[in-house]
Amino acid sequence: MELSLFNILDVLGTIAFAISGALSAMNRRLDLFGIFIIAFVTAIGGGTVRDILIGDTPVTWMENTVYVYLIGVVTIFAIVFRNKLEYLKKSLFLFDTIGLGVFTITGVETGIQNGLDPIISVALGAMTGTFGGVIRDILCNEIPVIFRKEIYATACLVGALAFVILHHYGVDTDIIYIVTSLIVIGIRLLVVKYHVTLPSFYPVHPRSSKRRF
Repeated sequence: MELSLFNILDVLGTIAFAISGALSAMNRRLDLFGIFIIAFVTAIGGGTVRDILIGDTPVTWMENTVYVYLIGVVTIFAIVFRNKLEYLKKSLFLFDTIGLGVFTITGVETGIQNGLDPIISVALGAMTGTFGGVIRDILCNEIPVIFRKEIYATACLVGALAFVILHHYGVDTDIIYIVTSLIVIGIRLLVVKYHVTLPSFYPVHPRSSKRRF
């Protein structure tokens, strides 16, 4: 594997999402096999969808088995030190946020490298950042965060747009990686801290009235 900031961030995102998946599985009291499966699909889900959509097959983790071994080691680490992570929900949120920010920019960069339209690259970044978490939540029998009121995919879209704009103006690539990933992570942290949510809409059922005779 070539040592570049892009690959370093990709590895960091994989580690973050693998820990996020493992913690989520342990919260749901899954067995050892279940923990490994959830950690694995969380870590590679978004990247797999990205690679399939752009026709880059076999997908990254099939061609480079370093990712498979890395996820295995990280999952074992999360299991062994589960008692050290005193606040599992906070730890889960933190690692999920890091993975979200890092994978968003790797998705956008992949789109740009393949000559895709900027809007498509933004969408690809959002999918890369969120789909691992979507698969994780579905397998854990939870409504995915992306479909709830929390600002999740919106943070990805803002970061991805910032990436495309900075790239258009010729800003150094490494600076773009760092700035845009921090934008996604920063937005996610702030909206959760200050309880900022998107509006939700649902049908209002009028009270049923008894018919009088």
